[in-house]
Amino acid sequence: MTETQGVPDLATMDGYQQLQAIFDSELPPPPISETVGMSGFELERGAVAVHLDVDPARHYNPIGTVHGGVLSTLLDTAAGCSVHSTLAVGEAYTSLDLTVKFLRPVTGASGRLRCTGRVIQRGRRTALAEAQLFDGAGKLVAHATSSCMIFA
Repeated sequence: MTETQGVPDLATMDGYQQLQAIFDSELPPPPISETVGMSGFELERGAVAVHLDVDPARHYNPIGTVHGGVLSTLLDTAAGCSVHSTLAVGEAYTSLDLTVKFLRPVTGASGRLRCTGRVIQRGRRTALAEAQLFDGAGKLVAHATSSCMIFA
């Protein structure tokens, strides 16, 4: 990995190294993680976990539960980053779809959320990933699958 003024050169890093540099604060986090308030990232090749402490003033919809878009963002992040962690140097990806199933309402009383993503199948040009979102008691509250296109 080469560095310019102390910043790692993304072009010389594989996807796992890129994510690790973000999680180690060597690179800035993506703006969406700050917007939503994600924290506590975990990483291994082909799998990622992200955490969120629910803030009713920030994450609720008008009916008093966490907005589905916030939950979908967590699921999309975990699924997409699990694919990202498998990329070779010079590869990139984009999500083709995201299918979400909401299983339980999520509120501030749900505790700290943990969203895990893992690659189910990785080919040369496409990958299939899944993500599961758990509440603080370990109950599954939402599930998603995502297809991603891989390109160089």
